[in-house]
Formats: sequence, structure tokens, C-alpha cells
Amino acid sequence: MYSVKEIFYTLQGEGTHSGRPAVFVRFAGCNLWSGREQDRQSAVCSFCDTDFVGTNGVNGGQFASPQDLAIKAAEIGQLLQPVEGKDQTASPNSPKGMPLLVVLTGGEPLLQVDEPLIAALKRVGFYVAVESNGTISAPPSLDWICISPKIGSQIVQRAGNELKVVFGQKGLDLPSFLDWDFEHFYLQPMDGEDIDHLTGETIAYCKAHPQWKLSLQSHKILDIP
Repeated sequence: MYSVKEIFYTLQGEGTHSGRPAVFVRFAGCNLWSGREQDRQSAVCSFCDTDFVGTNGVNGGQFASPQDLAIKAAEIGQLLQPVEGKDQTASPNSPKGMPLLVVLTGGEPLLQVDEPLIAALKRVGFYVAVESNGTISAPPSLDWICISPKIGSQIVQRAGNELKVVFGQKGLDLPSFLDWDFEHFYLQPMDGEDIDHLTGETIAYCKAHPQWKLSLQSHKILDIP
């Protein structure tokens, strides 16, 4: 059983795949914050800006099998077209050459994401990416691993494709991250009242330390869901 807050089709707004069409599957639950405002200040991650509580979002719910969730995501991404009384058929909108991106996010998706789900998503035509806080080991069959570490947590996943560090966290030791095994190193200014100041500081740090690249939340700038 998979508990999903919401599923929606949009453009990836951050990091290497910014601007790429993607289906987002947001899983309910997280191991660094309950999601309740009364617990925010005592949470390991107190700056989270996402609602991942419950399964009452758009297209959210409980999915009994990997296939059920994969088919739902594929229908939303128009990889499959439901045919009444029959199995789903391939959509003429299915991408050719480059599989459609599905981003498994949360909350913390790796509390639920497993190999059977990844396999089911690939069977319907997805390129499978995860956005995780790194406190849980990622299944090896994922196509893309993005880790966003939170200070105060125990990071076990120190390898992947993309490391995205939220700039503005207290206690950041940015040079220490460069020993981790990632292809891309991003700094993303923390959203909030101090966003303009932090964006300037992030830009300055990237210019002084060119191993890092700037990541902006373009979906917020452009008001894209």
C-alpha cells in the first residue's frame, strides 16, 4: 500500500532537469517533520514548505499495488489513455526518444518507494527520479537520485546524480559535501522572508566556489504548480 498526497503534471522547477515536463508523485509522510505546524520548531527540518500530510490532495489516495500507482501516474502524464472495460493503451502523446520524467518526492519518498514500484513506473514509460533527504538508502534501479541534506540528520545516501543543498541552514559545512559522490552540486537559497538576501549570498558563494551551481525554484518564480 502506497500513501500518496498528490500527483500532478507540471515542469520540473529545480536543478539539472529544470524546465523538463514531469509527473510529480508526492508521497505522504516524512521522518524529519510531522508536517504539523505545532511541531515545526522542534523538527529536524523546520523550513519545509510542502504539504505532505494525508492523502487528500489532487489525485492523492491509497494505492494497493505498484501497478495501480504507476498506471495512475501514466494516465496523468498522458502516457496511457484509459479505455472503458479494457486495459490502458499507449497514448499518442507518449514521448519518443526521451522517456517522460516522473519525480518521486514528499515528504520523504524513500519511506515508501521500493523496487517493485520503480519497475512498474519504468514499464509504463517513465524515467524515474527521486528527491530525498538522504537519510534512507536509495534503491539502485532509480534513474536519477537527487539528495537534499538537512543539517541535524544522519545522511546515509552520499552518492547519486545531484546534490542540492538549501543555503541558509545553520551549521552548513559546504566544503565537506564535495567529498560526496555526485555529478552535480547545487546551492538553492532557502525560501522565506530572507529570500532576496540569501539569493545574493548564494550567488556570491557559487562565484567564489565554482564547483557549486545555483538552483532557483523557477516554478515559484513563474507561479507554476
